[in-house]
Amino acid sequence: MIRLKGDGGLIEFTSAVDALTAAIEFQQAMAEVNHGQPEDTAILFRVGLHLGDVIVDENDIYGDDVNVAARLETEAPPGGIVVSSAVREAVNGRLKATLHALGELSLKNIERPIRAFRVEWKAEDWPAPAADAISPRAATPWKAPPPRLSIVVLPFANIGGDPEQEYFVDGVTESLTTDLSRMSGMTVIARNTAFTYKGKSVDVTQVGQELNTRYALEGSVQRRSDRMRVNVQLIDAGTGNHLWAERFDKPVGDLFDMQDEIVTRLARQLGTELIGVEARRAERAPNPDSVDLYFQGMASLNKGNTPDYLVQARDYFERALALDPGNVEALVWGAYVDTLKASLYAGDDRAERLAAAEAALVKALSLVPEHAWAHLSLGLVLIQTKRAVQGIAECERALAIDRNLAPAHAMIGLAKYRIGNSEETEAHVEEALRLSPRDSFVAAWMSIAGDAKLFLGRDEEAVARLSRAIALNRNNPYTYFLLSAALAHLDRMDEARDAIRAGLALNPNFTMRRYLAGAASDHPTFLAQRERVVAGLRKAGVPE
Repeated sequence: MIRLKGDGGLIEFTSAVDALTAAIEFQQAMAEVNHGQPEDTAILFRVGLHLGDVIVDENDIYGDDVNVAARLETEAPPGGIVVSSAVREAVNGRLKATLHALGELSLKNIERPIRAFRVEWKAEDWPAPAADAISPRAATPWKAPPPRLSIVVLPFANIGGDPEQEYFVDGVTESLTTDLSRMSGMTVIARNTAFTYKGKSVDVTQVGQELNTRYALEGSVQRRSDRMRVNVQLIDAGTGNHLWAERFDKPVGDLFDMQDEIVTRLARQLGTELIGVEARRAERAPNPDSVDLYFQGMASLNKGNTPDYLVQARDYFERALALDPGNVEALVWGAYVDTLKASLYAGDDRAERLAAAEAALVKALSLVPEHAWAHLSLGLVLIQTKRAVQGIAECERALAIDRNLAPAHAMIGLAKYRIGNSEETEAHVEEALRLSPRDSFVAAWMSIAGDAKLFLGRDEEAVARLSRAIALNRNNPYTYFLLSAALAHLDRMDEARDAIRAGLALNPNFTMRRYLAGAASDHPTFLAQRERVVAGLRKAGVPE
């Protein structure tokens, strides 16, 4: 039964599966009609689906459940579909489509909140609409919106055409494709498909349409005498806009070692950059789903480790999990935030937070056993709860899964001074910096190195590293407190007191009592060296 009214219509189906199938096929057909049309002349429909009872009256249907469907339609994005939880339950596992949770929506003139889901589907899972379904023009296969973290690494160009460099150029492309595919949540076009574009002048937006990817990475390699230059550019495949660029200019050495270093740095930096781009997209989403909220949480976390930023990030991750309890990324990063909060000495619930984080990470690893960041985060929990040796093993497990996970090296460095080997810490931090010198966590790694120097009594070196950490990110309060201790030992008391004031401005709940109660290790060397920090903090004037 169909009722047309104005620019919309109402259709009754005998099953939810039939309804959603028709909705997807309809939206694909409309996409064909709009193909090549300017944005301001395209005709876009929204679709809302609900399963329930209706009242039939001759050529009309009505009732509360009809009103729910009508209201859900207004929540759908242009060209999109939103369904109720009743429809989701009826179609779950029966159609090739992904339903992203939008949470419980308060709809106009509907008394109860309605749990809703946004529908996403892949073009290859659905046949293209018939050419005469809506338009007499020949049909062009339409693709559903590309996955968020989807990218194609286009074959790098060999500038100069030296055939002896061709294997190196192809090796960079292939290795980068492999390393990116290891990242959780990343969709990377296979090497064989990407290499069909080798040697061709391509339109990146066309490539994005053909491969249904949101991003493309272009690059070039040029050898000049004894130097090698590698340029890369991240491009929005939908608009053609350049989002990020990086350059490596290095003396020519062992080509395999060069390839390994370049690829490792690129993979980590690129992953971080993509998260940032997606977070900015999520901020503009009118009805953010669970994944949108996860990206916004990551954006907050990358700003720094102040209590305010951590609370903000934790709120996004909690909201993401409320919409979709199966969002493993939100589960893992929420646990990571809890671990950081416990490490700031800002409250008296340290043990409870760490226990909750450990439980969440164990759950995440039961769902995704090879989740590198979950292993790293679990390693950090173990390091913070007097189990540093086990923590090192978890970090090494994370690196076995993702060799580009530079933070794992820094966490091993943290663990080393928890077991009395402070002199080994800096080498692990340096390895993290070598792999990812522009990482969003560099300030935290420098702080770890400075803390180890403070433990060893090398206060000038500690001041240098801690000052560098603050210059990189002024929103990490614990670094200020460590700096105050090092400055106090050097009798630079005015600077020490300034550092205390700056730290307390970011974290006013830091006290000596909480610091003393939060010893993360019972190793005798650690405890003896920690007394230097305690003495320095007290001399600088940290409140008891």
